[in-house]
Amino acid sequence: MEQDGVRINKYLSEAGVCSRREADREVAAGHVTVDGVTAEMGTRVAPGQAVCFRGRLVEKEDERILLALYKPPGIVCTAEKREKNNVIDFLHYPKRIYPVGRLDKNSEGLLLLTNQGDMVNRIMRAGNLHEKEYIVTVNKPVTERFLRGLAGGVPLEELQVTTRRCLVERLGEREFKIVLTQGLNRQIRRMCEYFDYRVVKLVRVRIMNILLGDLKPGEYRPVTKEEYRTLAALTADSSNGPAYPKQEKRPQAGREGMAKRPEKGRTGARKERS
Repeated sequence: MEQDGVRINKYLSEAGVCSRREADREVAAGHVTVDGVTAEMGTRVAPGQAVCFRGRLVEKEDERILLALYKPPGIVCTAEKREKNNVIDFLHYPKRIYPVGRLDKNSEGLLLLTNQGDMVNRIMRAGNLHEKEYIVTVNKPVTERFLRGLAGGVPLEELQVTTRRCLVERLGEREFKIVLTQGLNRQIRRMCEYFDYRVVKLVRVRIMNILLGDLKPGEYRPVTKEEYRTLAALTADSSNGPAYPKQEKRPQAGREGMAKRPEKGRTGARKERS
């Protein structure tokens, strides 16, 4: 712990309570106290001070927990108790953990859960270019033009961003593999919709060096020591900065470099569904 204490959001994150971003929200809502005084954004915690989160004393968890879960469809990647299908209640793990990033409710596959806030930040920051691999089944035959379009970058006007170039490989008549270094909202589904494809099934099979392997839906396992060491090495120089570099945010209408939407009649693509 730093000589002058640590910021309250980092303290809660390292204690396994929640991520730094969630901690900021909880502090702003007045749910956190330090020595009985309501914490504010930027409050620092010195050694020996008592921190309470929603009325409960925060005690740091010494054990480093990192789990690999096969999230089934229908489970929501949140620790929010008001969501009845939240992943924490689904898992019933005996210690406080929270999900590393998100996986759409209707999607399935590998989800990491941990009690280490800094690890979450290093894995999830898009600027760090960490890979996540998915197997996708769509509603009609996969064409070379479709795959080239996905790989070359897809303009998502509703998000005002063009996706990064990525690796795409055909696996079957209606199935392909895609490796992303971004985590935009419903990114793969939106990318497919741009070319008039609909995702039937989406399974995440890898996050960096962690593989889904032979886990079945609902099963989980602790990440092995070797996997953890490799993951720590891969994220050692990762930034905790903004999730998306400035140059990728909100390109303007008529922006250069944005992929042109295929005309209907050539590819069958139509206007993006709302």
